Amino acid sequence: MQRSLEQRMAIKFCVKLEKRAAKTIPMLKKAFGVDCLSDSSDDNVKRVRDLLNTDRLLSVRLISETLDITKTIVHKIVSESLGMRTVCAKLVPKVLTDDQKARRVET
Repeated sequence: MQRSLEQRMAIKFCVKLEKRAAKTIPMLKKAFGVDCLSDSSDDNVKRVRDLLNTDRLLSVRLISETLDITKTIVHKIVSESLGMRTVCAKLVPKVLTDDQKARRVET
């Protein structure tokens, strides 16, 4: 709890100094090490996954506006955390699951 408060104060300090997130996060990681706040939380990953499960045709911009998360974070979650990419304007997993591979062979 104390670490979280210290990190929030450090973030506020960086904002007052007009430091961008790209500079702030590495400084926090250097100062707090493994206890540093994550730049994309599991909660946001779950929210994006749930929204994409309802409609795979959503754009990164629309997901960003719907969930009130920045576009860069949404793009990072979709591409890195969820392992998806755009194919014909539809977000699909980069790698097929074992079940999907078995169904593909059957057909």
